[in-house]
Amino acid sequence: MNFFADYNNLALIALAVVSGGLLAWPTIARSTGGKSVNTATATQLINKRSAVVVDIREAAEFAKGHLPQAKSAPLADLPARANGLAKDKSVPIIVVCQTGQRSGKAQAALKEAGYSEIYSLEGGLAAWQQAGLPVVK
Repeated sequence: MNFFADYNNLALIALAVVSGGLLAWPTIARSTGGKSVNTATATQLINKRSAVVVDIREAAEFAKGHLPQAKSAPLADLPARANGLAKDKSVPIIVVCQTGQRSGKAQAALKEAGYSEIYSLEGGLAAWQQAGLPVVK
């Protein structure tokens, strides 16, 4: 019990708890966000279930290259444009950004707009290109 009474040890315990929480945060944040799919699963959703691909990068980034048939809807404009992305809100939506980091906010906006099946492309466009999949300019 003397171990916990020493203020130096309490500071070390608090430091260990905080650093452990910071290490676990990316996993916790990812799991509370939406669902994500890898490039193979995304391709299957596009080909078999006619998933709509929504690229949330800025227009200049989109012009440099994007997934085939992707719709451009920059993240800042997404809430206003969400209703026009797909006629049927039960169709799968795949959100794409450059590395997969901005997709969580887009998923939340699309869920709020009434879409039921929203996925984020793991690794974003960078992972798509690394897998050797086609990009349109």
